[in-house]
Parts: sequence; structure tokens; C-alpha cells
Amino acid sequence: MLTIPLVQLPPDFRARALRWAAGFTHCVYYEPNDLAYPGGPFRRLLAVAEAAPNAPRSLDELGTWLAAGDSVAAPACGFISYEVKDELEDLSSANHSNLAWPNLHFFRPRIWLIWETEALHIHGDTAGVLAAIAATPLPVMPPPAVAFITPRMPKADYLRAVEAVREDILNGEVYEMNLCQEFCADDVQLDPVDLFERLNAASPAPFAGFMRHESHYLLCASPERFVRRTGPELLSQPIKGTIARGTTPAADAQQRQTLLHDEKERAENLMIVDLVRNDLARVAQTGTVQVPELFGLYPFRHVWQMISSVTARLRPNLGVVDVLRATFPMGSMTGAPKIRAMQLIEHYERSRRGLYSGSLGLIWPNGDFDFNVVIRSLQYRTDTGYISFQVGSAITYDSVPEREYAECLLKARAMLEVLGAVVGK
Repeated sequence: MLTIPLVQLPPDFRARALRWAAGFTHCVYYEPNDLAYPGGPFRRLLAVAEAAPNAPRSLDELGTWLAAGDSVAAPACGFISYEVKDELEDLSSANHSNLAWPNLHFFRPRIWLIWETEALHIHGDTAGVLAAIAATPLPVMPPPAVAFITPRMPKADYLRAVEAVREDILNGEVYEMNLCQEFCADDVQLDPVDLFERLNAASPAPFAGFMRHESHYLLCASPERFVRRTGPELLSQPIKGTIARGTTPAADAQQRQTLLHDEKERAENLMIVDLVRNDLARVAQTGTVQVPELFGLYPFRHVWQMISSVTARLRPNLGVVDVLRATFPMGSMTGAPKIRAMQLIEHYERSRRGLYSGSLGLIWPNGDFDFNVVIRSLQYRTDTGYISFQVGSAITYDSVPEREYAECLLKARAMLEVLGAVVGK
């Protein structure tokens, strides 16, 4: 391990390090943006590898792969796509997709950098790393100009889908369902590192991340933690409840109060908290599932979010794959009851979600792990020029279709801004 005091690093070191790392076929960067968050944000870490031999592509393979690397010091870094649901339940998807991510992928880095409060630690093959990063140029890029982003689901169809889901709720099919839609463009030439830096500046988030998997890129500005393990302690923090920030301090305070007392948003949040409690109880020691914070309100650049925290103590001899099998996909992105909600999601949505509403995370050799929820994120393929983002909202019987559509556009705001795009017809 090589340790360097942060005061000895140039101000642009992180930017150069990320651009250096993006030259590797497998690269991931976890960015907390130094934000306060209950339980703490991501740990800042950058990991790279030229290859990922025998990389797992399913939860079954992940367990075997992790067990085979017990003596390895490197963390396992990677992602779980929403489509892993088909491995867990009798589900499938025939919806459109131009993204073609593997369902699951993890790699062990050859080099990884960890930022602590006062020092940078470089692990793995440390020889020449600092010099290579220092020599990496920082090109000046013009702002992106995508012009038009096309909705895969036209607005009128989205509004009709909201009404249909409300009818399903009235008929007792579900209590709540997260309805999402894709916005996309073809043949776009962008610089993924530059675009991530712009997104991260426009919408700094505690669970942000950049990932390269061959020609596929994830540029993530997520405010939401899916699940973390620290020793025997599990923590899940579902977000349900969103409102725009006010333009003045007084207006912002009023918006916060409006969200706090919004019965629909509180009902959404409570239903998902109950779902998370039930999921965690499947792997928790009896009587240890707790809700230390309910309806917490937290400010982000563009929105206030309602966040609750659910904790539990993991039963002995259970690990990350057991927890993922019990909890994935996250309830905040599906609905309740979860399986029926996922069946209806397949029926009403027009696109496979891919990495959206999946998870980016890392698993430490001691079994600890931390995973986010992939939302507020761009997915991009350099081989095809296809760029995509998805947004959604929780539909309850009290939902007003136009308001739900407006919430989707609010969540899309930062991504549209950094793309220099408007929503086309």
C-alpha cells in the first residue's frame, strides 16, 4: 500500500485519476461528494482492472466467485441490474432494450484508491500509478448538445398508464406501484468522463458513481442507499417522497413543510418501509428489525426527499447473496406487494430497466458491503452512441396523472441540463 497525505496532492488530482481510470476496460468510482447522510454516504474509492476473468453473471455465480477469492485483499466491485429479478422470481421481460448490460457483473481491481479524511491510500500494483495519473491530460470539452431526448412512452400513454394502475389498485392488485419511463437518443457522441463530472456538479449526491464495463458506461447521481452491511448490522434507506426545492429560503422551508405533511407521500413511504422491514426480517435475527428514522427530510440540489432508515442484525452464517436474495429488487423501485408490482411494471412500461433501479456497489473481503439504488443516472454506450435515462414515481390510488408526470420531469431535470437537451415528442 502507498499512502500520500491529501495536502500533497494537486487540486485536480481526482479529476485526473478518474480520466486515467476510465482508460481501463473495467473501472468504477464511488463518490460521496462529502455530503452528510444518516449512516454516512459512500466511501470514496476508485478501482480499475484490464480484465475480469471468470466474472460472475448471476447471484449463484456471485456466491461461488466470492468464496473462491477468500484470500484476496481487493474489494469486489460491480453492479446488479434490475433484470436479476428474473433469477429470484418466476418473472421475465420482453420489453425493448438498447442497453444490453449483463444482468450482474463484479470484478476484482488490480489497482484501487481509497480516500480517507487526510490521506489517499493506493492498493494493489502501486508502481507508477501516481506518475501515470499526474501525466493524464484533462481535455477541455464543449458542453454536450444532444438537442432532443425522445420518450419511449409518449406523455399521453404515460397518463393513461397511471389511470390504469389506479384502477388496478382499486381492484386490489397492488397498494402502490413504481411506474417508470425511458428517455433516449441514438448516435450521440459524448465523453463519458466529462458528462459524469457535469452531472456530479449539477446534482451532487451521496451515492454517486461512475462505471465503465467495456463499451458501457453508468453515470450515476443517486441520493439513495439500497442496503449496507457493517459487521452484523444491516441498514436500508428507502426514498419515497419528492418535492422541488424553493427558490428562496422562505419558499424552500415552505416546500419542506409541504412534503412533511403530504399524506400521499407519507403513505407511499410507510408502505415501502413496511415492505423493507418484511424483506430484512427474512435474514435478520428475530426481533432486531427497527425503524430508527421515519419520514426524514433531506435537501438535495433540486429536490427535498423523504427518507426512512430500517436496520436489522444479520443472522450468523448469512452473507451478501442471502441478503440480496431477500431484498432485491428494492421496494422503493417496485411497489407493494413486490411480485405483483413487478408483473404490472412489465405490463405497463415500454423498456427494460437494465441498470436503472438496479444497484452499484462493492463487497469487502470481510463480508461488509454497500449498495446504492441506481436512479438519477445516465446509461451510455460508446459503441452505438445510445444514451438513456429513466425516471419514475410511485403510483397510489390518490395519484394525479399530471402531477406524477411532472415529478418524473423534476427528477430528470439535472440530466436534461447536462445533456443540453429538451424532451421531444
